[in-house]
Amino acid sequence: MSRARAARRPVVLGALSLAVAVVFVLSLGLGALEVPAADVLRVLGSHVAPGHFDMSSEEAATRALDAVVWQIRLPRTLLGLVVGASLATAGAMFQGLFRNPLADPGLLGITLGAAAAVAIAILTAGAIGASLEAVALSWAIAVRPYLIPVAAFIGSLVTLLAVVSLAGGVQQLDVATLLLAGIAMNAITGAITGFAIFLADDAQLRDLTFWTLGGLGGATWTVALASVPPLLAGLAFTPRLASRLDCLLLGEAEAEHLGVPVEATKRWIIGVGALLVGVSVSASGAIGFIGLVVPHLVRLAFGPGHRLLLPASALLGACVIVLADMLARTVVAPAELPIGVLTTLLGGPFFLWLLAARRRRLT
Repeated sequence: MSRARAARRPVVLGALSLAVAVVFVLSLGLGALEVPAADVLRVLGSHVAPGHFDMSSEEAATRALDAVVWQIRLPRTLLGLVVGASLATAGAMFQGLFRNPLADPGLLGITLGAAAAVAIAILTAGAIGASLEAVALSWAIAVRPYLIPVAAFIGSLVTLLAVVSLAGGVQQLDVATLLLAGIAMNAITGAITGFAIFLADDAQLRDLTFWTLGGLGGATWTVALASVPPLLAGLAFTPRLASRLDCLLLGEAEAEHLGVPVEATKRWIIGVGALLVGVSVSASGAIGFIGLVVPHLVRLAFGPGHRLLLPASALLGACVIVLADMLARTVVAPAELPIGVLTTLLGGPFFLWLLAARRRRLT
């Protein structure tokens, strides 16, 4: 069986990688202005390998095509791919750590902690921006666009540190207490966000609503270049945890007997997961259920082995987010739906189905 699974792994990952490539090209071509796949590849080629692709004909149309594909859609699509991969991988790791398929990155309060920090930042953004402009320093003006993403990351980090501290600290981390602390922090940060919504004016309320539901509408090259490298670093590290997660499925005592440093592994999983979720939320807002649904679908299809589960979840999560983004910007065009609405429409019923299936097994 293990040989069959080992032989199946490259086939599954190859098929999912092909799906990612197809979704990538489709995302760059679909929208208010439809761009044929050949033109998409031509624009990409003109930037990646200048001089080898003809972009000289119809100068005005060519500039518009380049602006749509390269400046607007490409950073949005790249960010969507990496955010989707990060949320799904974090979900797969947390489900393995807690040995519970219902676990989700929001379980530790990281997502709502980031959302609460963003809510506070949006309410105070005007005063902070005015203060920065009063200082009249070039570096102060330059950091203003990063206030909300930085607030989201700080909020997720502070929430994580609080939850881990309540659970006994990194040296003696108790998973059951960690879950309870996460539930409590979700309640507290949710109340903070609700109070911020109560105080917000109309403009701030629109920003808060879009951020709490999540979306890629604010994606630019600046945001992508700030968010993608740390997310890729976190994703690149996760394969090193695959065998340890497999051992943890047997239980912590059994994993210890197999030579797994359980406490260190738990710290790594929580730290890397917090990085993936915190940076993702800082870039795209709170997009729910990706970390729950995607790993569970992969586990149902290909089994619980994390050597396949982690990369397959990353690839499928990338596809799901970009497909949701395509629907979000085309279904009600020229308006745009928050991605969180679409993922919740998918994830909510799926979560209820999981609960019903779990109840049937227990009875």
